[in-house]
Amino acid sequence: MQFSPTPRELDDIELIVSGALPGPLNAPGSPLTLDLPSPVAAAAAEDGAVEIVDPEGLPLARVTWPAGEVTGLSSPAYGPFRRLYLTPEQTRKAYAGRTVVPVTDALTTPEIAEIAALGPVLLLALVGHGTPSLSPVALLRATLLAAEALPDAAVVAVPLAAHDDPEIDHALGVAVVEAYAGGDPVHALASGTSTEPADYTEAIAAVIDHDRPAPEDQGLVVFFTGLSGSGKSTLARALMDRILEQGARTVTSLDGDVVRRNLSAGLTFSKEDRETNIRRIGWVAAEISRHGGLAVCSPIAPFDSTRQDVRGFVADAGGAFFLVHVATPLEECERRDRKGLYAKARRGEIPEFTGISSPYEEPADADVRVDTTGRSIEDALDDVIEGLREAGYLDL
Repeated sequence: MQFSPTPRELDDIELIVSGALPGPLNAPGSPLTLDLPSPVAAAAAEDGAVEIVDPEGLPLARVTWPAGEVTGLSSPAYGPFRRLYLTPEQTRKAYAGRTVVPVTDALTTPEIAEIAALGPVLLLALVGHGTPSLSPVALLRATLLAAEALPDAAVVAVPLAAHDDPEIDHALGVAVVEAYAGGDPVHALASGTSTEPADYTEAIAAVIDHDRPAPEDQGLVVFFTGLSGSGKSTLARALMDRILEQGARTVTSLDGDVVRRNLSAGLTFSKEDRETNIRRIGWVAAEISRHGGLAVCSPIAPFDSTRQDVRGFVADAGGAFFLVHVATPLEECERRDRKGLYAKARRGEIPEFTGISSPYEEPADADVRVDTTGRSIEDALDDVIEGLREAGYLDL
């Protein structure tokens, strides 16, 4: 059974295969786990193992189940700066004797001066999922620029992922850095506590500005969610019209019905296929945001887990996610029922219909909550526009 894990899990697998973290994945007390969907876990239990593949389907490792013993099959072959991703053994062979400096953010001018006094150094850029302050690519670009400003510095990339637990992350970081240092001295930079603006070289500052655009320049996904008939598609279209009238940004619509006819043709209306449809919408929207574009989406998206998946897609792409809950009550949505869907659902002709025979999980993390009952579209849209303005994304 093959399984493509999350980016964080892929980072963990790569570290274990590289030898930076000895022992099985699921060792007693180990902070590293692999979450398998129920069907995959059942098949893995039957086969005694699961094969880990990258997003392209390349087998990377074999993990016994449930023992968690990891056997490397191959290394990721592609990706920005892949040449810098060395194993601890390769690193010690190439750079033994240097002072090792862990790096998780762009180095400031004072930090570069501090490192310059250490002699030959190895800048260990910790670029795993959730660890660096910048995106992994930006951190490596900034670290390479810092290395050029130092008398004798080399750079190695380490996919050390964060696990949202300070104690676990600290313990993992210490173990991984020690594995790469191999007995050489480790120099930890002091955490910045100054309230003064950080001082960067001009080249490094340009990398930061590109990686952290101002909100108004950032890729943006405006995601409307709500019951059928709540007014979400109408609000989404009205927002698009307002954006296009202003002419400051291009915008792409990913409306639920339109996507189903094109991107998701062939999917049924089962719960699994509906969630697949929403994830497709989210993935396309995230790719639009990756390139600084603006996408407006308006699926029902009834389940929080799927909405969180979409939020994660957008965050991983470097975009901003703005969630609008169109909270028009079921009674009002059913009263409108322009397509006759609620009537069919009440008669049992439409199974798993959201609000009738399938639940709608109201978001607790919406940026704007708007009820369209008894309100004009222009009036309801003002709530959305005000929220976007206050967040700094759009001033319409």
